[in-house]
Amino acid sequence: METAWVRRVLVVEDQPAMRVLLCDMLAHRGFEVTGAADAAEATGLFTDTDPDVLVTDIDLGSRPSGVELATMLTGLAPHLAVVFLSSFPGAVAGAGRPGPTRAVFVSKLDVSSADVVVDAIEAALRTTTPPAPPVPQRASPLAGLTRRQVEVLALVARGWSNEQIARERDTTTRAVERAVSRIFSRLGLGAAGTNPRVRASALYLAEFGPVG
Repeated sequence: METAWVRRVLVVEDQPAMRVLLCDMLAHRGFEVTGAADAAEATGLFTDTDPDVLVTDIDLGSRPSGVELATMLTGLAPHLAVVFLSSFPGAVAGAGRPGPTRAVFVSKLDVSSADVVVDAIEAALRTTTPPAPPVPQRASPLAGLTRRQVEVLALVARGWSNEQIARERDTTTRAVERAVSRIFSRLGLGAAGTNPRVRASALYLAEFGPVG
């Protein structure tokens, strides 16, 4: 039976009270939430958390700003949905908004309930790449993989080369090589014996069936 993965949100907000409020709101709505006080901390957490959504204040009190952070992270992960928070009405309602073109803007003055932020997150997610098959939540060799890793593994199971995967995901071949290596490591597939690419594909097919 298919089960939805828990979506991960990285909240970046320099005001501690607002950061705690946002994290608590989203955690109670079923998201896996990680909070960061500034762009430097968020960048350090990004690889480990592998978020689906970035919720960030535009003005973080220091550089890089929330816009600069979002631009950098979406460059690394094009699938990343972005929600900008701002205390300035012009940044929310005005034309020529900064940052990724698919970002959703929310005024902090409108954050009266979790629904406001959740609706913005859902809107941002609808503008990004459709999700891969869900990471299984039951006991499974694939249960330790992140959503992005399952996406890559799905392409490996199709027989795609690292170069083909890089073109599909709009990234570099080197980045794909690192991602595939981490997948093999998490699956416990060493270099000895059968080709780890073949073994990883077999695990994916056993879990999700033939790849279209």
